[in-house]
Amino acid sequence: MLVPYTIELDENGVWYAYARLRPGVGAHGEGDTPDAALADLREALAPLVEEAGAPLELM
Repeated sequence: MLVPYTIELDENGVWYAYARLRPGVGAHGEGDTPDAALADLREALAPLVEEAGAPLELM
């Protein structure tokens, strides 16, 4: 499943990745690199998908 996400670098040099499964259900990850932030985001999304289910438009 592909989930659209946003990634950005803050003023302190920390990368943040954000994704939203549906209104009110989303997750974020952070890390020292873009890849680390995405890996953290994937870990945060896994239990949300199991609990809330994947939106039909993402399947």
